[in-house]
Amino acid sequence: MRIGLIAPPWIPVPPPAYGGTEEVVDNLARGLVALGHEVRLFTVGESTCPVPRQWLYRSPAEPMGDHFQEAAHVRAAYQALADVDIIHDHTELGPLLAGRRGIPHPSIVTTVHGPVIAQNRRTLAETARHASIVAISDAHARSFGDIPVAAVIRHGIDLDACMPGPGDGGYLLFVGRMCAEKGVHRAVRVARRAGWPLVIAAKIREPAEQAYFDQQVRPLLGPGDDMRGEQPRAARAELMRHAAALLNPITWPEPFGLVMVQALAAGTPVLAFPNGAAPEIIDHGSTGYLCRDEDEMTAAAGRIGQISRGQCRAAAEQRFSVPRMAADYDRLYQVILEPPGRITSGRTGTGTR
Repeated sequence: MRIGLIAPPWIPVPPPAYGGTEEVVDNLARGLVALGHEVRLFTVGESTCPVPRQWLYRSPAEPMGDHFQEAAHVRAAYQALADVDIIHDHTELGPLLAGRRGIPHPSIVTTVHGPVIAQNRRTLAETARHASIVAISDAHARSFGDIPVAAVIRHGIDLDACMPGPGDGGYLLFVGRMCAEKGVHRAVRVARRAGWPLVIAAKIREPAEQAYFDQQVRPLLGPGDDMRGEQPRAARAELMRHAAALLNPITWPEPFGLVMVQALAAGTPVLAFPNGAAPEIIDHGSTGYLCRDEDEMTAAAGRIGQISRGQCRAAAEQRFSVPRMAADYDRLYQVILEPPGRITSGRTGTGTR
């Protein structure tokens, strides 16, 4: 099968540091090649993913989120990939523009990586008229309401890039964006109350992220806390391997939560609020704790030693590997490419719990 992957134009594939969507695209490309498929990737020129690559922009487009640059990127992508069997688009505008502007294209799959909110619901409904939509968790799929979802396929990670560790660093860890929705200020308070130092590896690029850090996080930091900032993947993996636990006090319905899976792969338990996909990733009492509030999370930090790091790693291997993700997408592609009379309607139940 000839498969064309389209990545957003904002970050190289794989990402040098922060970039969950780009990491997923890189893993999927490698996984599909391992299954014997011919994969081409439309991305930015600085990408190093080991498949044939094409691009419009040699360097990441700026500012991030500029619709004019994204529109030019996806139009060039659909033109470049017109000869493949199926296009798998990971951008926001691509599937919409391909249908509304009459761009010739093969069958389209689009993975929605962000939340379904009032501002994009009409766009997604229009996209579903000519593309097969993939949600990345059951919670995410429910948020689509009456917008058709072709499949639920959870992300897979490169397990070799995050090997299990001993958890002997004597600290709790937060990894993610510096924003209130990720709950960084809550993580600082929990660690302080539980008597643990906190290491923070957080992306701070946007003015809003810096303002949140300065106003709500910096004043809470104590002498034992360690603000590392954004980290490359290898350094982030080392932090996870030696962390006693990952704190993920998210306050919004996050569609997936790649950082939780990466922590499990490192053998590191996760303490999370039960929002979004967290209950689909963390098995309460087995691979971490789902906590209703800061009080419960503080108490759970005292029970970290009851969680088997081996069980955390086993959960990642069984449920969140790249081969599993690639196989799920392979099955979906085959269903989409079946002759019209043989395609069954309804949601495809791919992506194991």
